[in-house]
Amino acid sequence: QVQLVESGGGLAQAGDSVRLSCAHFGPTFNMYHMGWFRQPPGKGREFVAAITWNGDNTAYSDSVKGRFTISRDNNMKAVYLQMNSLKFEDTAVYYCAADWAGDGTSWYPRNENQYDFWGPGTQVTVSS
Repeated sequence: QVQLVESGGGLAQAGDSVRLSCAHFGPTFNMYHMGWFRQPPGKGREFVAAITWNGDNTAYSDSVKGRFTISRDNNMKAVYLQMNSLKFEDTAVYYCAADWAGDGTSWYPRNENQYDFWGPGTQVTVSS
């Protein structure tokens, strides 16, 4: 079984930078594509960024492209989301998710139904 635990959230001001971390507890972290999603207040969950199991490919939503960077460290069994130039509208609960890559299926990073495991989320609040 896999457990994911996010950290690094909190209160920030517009323009600040914050780095989120997601620790993976369980076997074979390097066989999972990893993604970040977020849920703004009163809205549904939305895709933010994703990275393939080997780190060769990344994907971003249009709203964060150029400001956020996803990365992973397979030795540390962690995935990160570097968030720069934060905006008020980035306020949300941020979730880390793992998508098993061992079945050889195509990578659909924006489809949350592809993901097998989810963390409990970490709140990021950006004041304007």
